[in-house]
Amino acid sequence: MKTGHALTFPFSSLLARIYDYFVLYAGLIWLGFLSLCWTLIASLLYPLLPERKGLYLGRYVIMMSFRLYLASLSLSQRCSFDLSELDALRSDEPLIIAPNHPCLLDAVMIISRLPNVACVMKSQLMNNVFLGAGARLARYIPNEPIRQMVMQATRDFKTGSHLLLFPEGTRTVRQPINDLKGSIAVIAQKAKVPVQTVIIETNSPYLSKGWSLFRKPAMPISYKVRLGKRFSPPENTHRFMAELEDYFTGVLADESAKMPMLENGTPSIDAQNFDSPIQL
Repeated sequence: MKTGHALTFPFSSLLARIYDYFVLYAGLIWLGFLSLCWTLIASLLYPLLPERKGLYLGRYVIMMSFRLYLASLSLSQRCSFDLSELDALRSDEPLIIAPNHPCLLDAVMIISRLPNVACVMKSQLMNNVFLGAGARLARYIPNEPIRQMVMQATRDFKTGSHLLLFPEGTRTVRQPINDLKGSIAVIAQKAKVPVQTVIIETNSPYLSKGWSLFRKPAMPISYKVRLGKRFSPPENTHRFMAELEDYFTGVLADESAKMPMLENGTPSIDAQNFDSPIQL
């Protein structure tokens, strides 16, 4: 589904900036409200529901909450999201979804299109007031300890689910991609599931590593998510990681070449488009 269109304001630049700030802060408040409401409900449901029912309900509600949040941003006409290619994965076999990781919205965008996806997330977030209870109900997987993460992820595929795992482990700080973590190869080999790469493209460094949550970016912002190469379950994990890193490096270097760059080699904050606007 494609939503949102670029908007040219007919009024002064001052009013446009005020509107941009409203969209930014109202969006954060809205996401916090949705997350907090679900946290309260999930906290009550977690001890009551059987694991399998809690898992499906938790993942479905998170999907719909994230979808509602992104739709709200699209209606502002200051953000646009092209996520349509993800819909092809809905009825697909169990697999690992492996995206690059330019910003904090990456997991939100991917989860918003998939009703049964487990997410590997930082262990400390499992106790976060906004995310923890919902993540526990959905049986999301903490990234530490590593051995337990691998075991939980492998077991979760038996529910027919997908696993969202960012191979970089954190948001990109070195262009075009950070060094990749070997856990993705271990899980794919042990569970015998393929790895579906996903390429996230954006014209803005908003919410990239080190970006303050309350810092306004240049707007409008566009995001496009597309499916990349699918790798078969690896036999040799070292060779697989080398191939995966080479693939991401090649694809993302091509995308980075389309954007104006700053002297330090990072995409320009003022860059508004690639070769042409992403129309949604």
